[in-house]
Amino acid sequence: MPAKRTHLKRSLDSRSVKALALGAAMMVGTAAGAVAAEPGTSGLPVPRFVSLKADKVNVRNGPNRDQDVAWVFNRAGLPVEVTAEYETWRRIRDADGAEGWVYHSMLSLRRTALVAPWLKGETVPLRGSADADAKVVAKLEPSVLGVVKACDGKFCRITGDGFDGYVQQNQLFGVYPGEKVD
Repeated sequence: MPAKRTHLKRSLDSRSVKALALGAAMMVGTAAGAVAAEPGTSGLPVPRFVSLKADKVNVRNGPNRDQDVAWVFNRAGLPVEVTAEYETWRRIRDADGAEGWVYHSMLSLRRTALVAPWLKGETVPLRGSADADAKVVAKLEPSVLGVVKACDGKFCRITGDGFDGYVQQNQLFGVYPGEKVD
C-alpha cells in the first residue's frame, strides 16, 4: 500500500522562508551520521530515518503551528528522513522526496522501511537468510511496509504482516546504503 498523503496547496510566508533558511543553515556542514550541536535540537544525528507515530500527521510549510498544513499523512509507521531540526520541529522527507515540517512528538525512533517504492510492476525477493543466493521465501510488492530488525550493510531483516526475511538493503527506503542497524 503506497504512502497516503493529502496535499493542500499553500504559499510560503516570510516566517516560513526564514525558518527554512535557518533549517538549511543548521544543515550546513553536517554529514550523514553527524550530530547536530545547535541549541534547541535533539542532539541526534541529522540526517536520520525515523517513522511516523500516528495515523494522522500534519506536515506544515514551516516549523510552527501557525504555518499552513501542506499535506497530511494517514498511515502510522511510514519511514521518513529527518533532514533538519528547529527547536521541537523536524523537517522530514518522504519516499517521494516531498519535504515539510512536523512536530517532534509525531515521530518515533522505531525503524521501518518501504520495499522499493520506486519500482513499478516488479517484485522484490524476500530471502531466508542474508545472502544473495539464499532461498526466496516470498516476493514483496513495491511499497510494502516492514519493521527493520537488523541490517549488516548489505541485507536487512524485515518483518511485517505475514512475512519475516531478508531484503537487499539497496531495495529499501528507510535505511541508508551500507548502514548497520542492530
